[in-house]
Amino acid sequence: MVEDLVVAAVAAASAGAVYLAAAARVVKQYERGVVLRLGRLLPGIRPPGFTMVIPGVDRLRKVNMQIVTMPVPAQEGITRDNVTVRVDAVVYFKVVDPAEAVIAVEDYRFAVSQMSQTSLRSIIGKSDLDDLLSNREKLNQGLELMLDSPAIGWGVQIDRVEIKDVSLPETMKRSMSRQAEAERERRARVINADAELLASKKLAEAAATMADQPSALQLRLLQTVVAVAAEKNSTLVLPFPVELLRFLERSAQQGLVPPDAPRAAKPSAPPPPEELPPSGPADPSGPADPKP
Repeated sequence: MVEDLVVAAVAAASAGAVYLAAAARVVKQYERGVVLRLGRLLPGIRPPGFTMVIPGVDRLRKVNMQIVTMPVPAQEGITRDNVTVRVDAVVYFKVVDPAEAVIAVEDYRFAVSQMSQTSLRSIIGKSDLDDLLSNREKLNQGLELMLDSPAIGWGVQIDRVEIKDVSLPETMKRSMSRQAEAERERRARVINADAELLASKKLAEAAATMADQPSALQLRLLQTVVAVAAEKNSTLVLPFPVELLRFLERSAQQGLVPPDAPRAAKPSAPPPPEELPPSGPADPSGPADPKP
């Protein structure tokens, strides 16, 4: 009798251990549990920790609540300005309603992936090439709105969408390079022309100042000589402009003649010589010389 009780107790303990092992579940901190009893959803969400289910009756689905990083395969499309591009992106999303993620959609990851690809193609067709290259923040926001609208019904929240890379054809890259080079050359020419204009104005002011003060030209020449002689040169070539010689000549003439002295009148031209009768034989019809 005692042996039968021991055997029954051991069997009950074994059955309890087997039942406990089959019914025991552990939900991790970043997960939530959804229980389906005979195919019907139970109203409660199992929190993290140890939980129990009825073996063979209940089915526990664990849903990851972490932010999922999903790369979107590169999509090739034609922009609004008829340029063929290849764009890839990345989507960050998380589950906010575990029950909806299990019941509303078969596989929410696959659904988000397919929706991301179609939305990316739609964004490419609605945008210009310049927007894809320089205005990505606006495109990211538009792509996020396109993904978030249907994902809310699946218990999924789109956290962020980023366009990673835009691949262009080689011909388009060369065209853009030539355009950028031409733009830089244009700006360089404009800057050079502005510098020449400013330099010409300053040179004109300097020339006017030197014209008012002629000695400034000689001082400027001496400064040039000092600047050239500062370097260790054995030969010094001194440019001597002709204008400086003329200036020194005029200064010497003005220094010899006082300003208040009367100037000598210019000599008048000599009178023309008187006309003489032409020399030659006497006219035979004229009067003859008187005889002595």
